[in-house]
Amino acid sequence: MPSAERLDALTVDAMGTLVELDDPPGRLRAALAARGVERSRDDVKAAFGAEVAYYLPRTLEGSDEARLSDLRRRCTAVFLEHAGAELDPGEFAPAFVEAIVFRPLRGAADALVRLRNAGLALACISNWDVSLGPQLERSGLRGLFAEVVSSAEAGAAKPDPAVFAIALERLGVTADRALHIGDGDTDREGAAAAGLAFEPVPLATLPERLGLGRRP
Repeated sequence: MPSAERLDALTVDAMGTLVELDDPPGRLRAALAARGVERSRDDVKAAFGAEVAYYLPRTLEGSDEARLSDLRRRCTAVFLEHAGAELDPGEFAPAFVEAIVFRPLRGAADALVRLRNAGLALACISNWDVSLGPQLERSGLRGLFAEVVSSAEAGAAKPDPAVFAIALERLGVTADRALHIGDGDTDREGAAAAGLAFEPVPLATLPERLGLGRRP
């Protein structure tokens, strides 16, 4: 792998690399209970899993605020159906979205600070709808990135190289001077298609792998 001195930029996947979900079943169970619907944690977890399975192939549909609102309503309807909750999806959608909280993975923020201080330009790129930036803001990570590009904005999901190309163009960096870190085959294959070097998770250990030395 290249050393940090041979790189100008780092692109970072979001889910599973940078952030993880913060107990959506617990939050959603509380939101249902506030509306008089009592469900077990296991039932809510299963319903949320069904919603995730519906959402993931449809991230590109959330390409602007109006389409994102419609996508969220449909995702909420899937969750409510599988939870057996006779609630209006439009009314419950804001509570559903509020319950989906992402937290930084351990050591991720510190690693990004070290990488940025080493002179690397940082971009977050992910198969996500256009709420990626606001979600990173909510988790306290948005300020660490010069650019944030979602698959919905790019109009193509990884492993398509489009999202990488947009990020590199905005950063003003060529692919041969950039590295991508991610947690799956779509990241590895997408980076290769775009001409970037690739490193797998965890993000927390990337500074050492790039030769920046151990954290003091």
